[in-house]
Amino acid sequence: MTRLPADPEGFIRANTALEAPAMVPEFKLWLATEYVPIWQATEAWLEEQNVDPPYWAFCWPGGQAIARYLLDNPTLVEGRHVIDFAAGSGVSAMAAARAGAASVLANDIDALSLVAARLNAQANHLSVNVSADDWLAGLGGAPVMPSVADVVIAGDVCYERDMSIRALAWLRGHARLGRLVLLGDPGRNYFSAQGLEECARYDIPTSLQLENRGMRETVVWRVLPHP
Repeated sequence: MTRLPADPEGFIRANTALEAPAMVPEFKLWLATEYVPIWQATEAWLEEQNVDPPYWAFCWPGGQAIARYLLDNPTLVEGRHVIDFAAGSGVSAMAAARAGAASVLANDIDALSLVAARLNAQANHLSVNVSADDWLAGLGGAPVMPSVADVVIAGDVCYERDMSIRALAWLRGHARLGRLVLLGDPGRNYFSAQGLEECARYDIPTSLQLENRGMRETVVWRVLPHP
């Protein structure tokens, strides 16, 4: 179980600020900046606040790339049911909603992430549903494939070896069901382009305090049914 502060929405508003991400200035999100407390949060401070590492407080390049791609190509999701896997701040889910999706479901196993995603959607007058289900594990360890989905999107899910293998297999399962599956990745260590088709490429400004460079070349890939 992920942890939550006593007042999750109040915690987010008090420790982040509404900022426009570099690649999607159409939106404002509750994000960590160098001017707010969570930017320099220590592990001890997070423990005291009953909060897990706040990945949701940063708009990672993979999610920004997916968001930009959907906003520029709205017909990909217009009138369709979209799920955003490992949604984080929810920026990709918001882009799908803005592009005219019939429904959008943002999924993350971090409960505070989903609170942030809801607040971000509200700040931009968008409707996004949320789910905290662990789709990769499910009941008894079997992956769960949500049935109501025409498009599946995911950004920045290749940080760890095991997570990358499981997530790519899960995404490929959706592609085999005939769904459009889009993955945004800035060249993470455990990413592999095998069985993927490039859709778009962006140079996204990033903070040197988060990344090892000030600009990340980030690609939106279509996941194909077979490697």
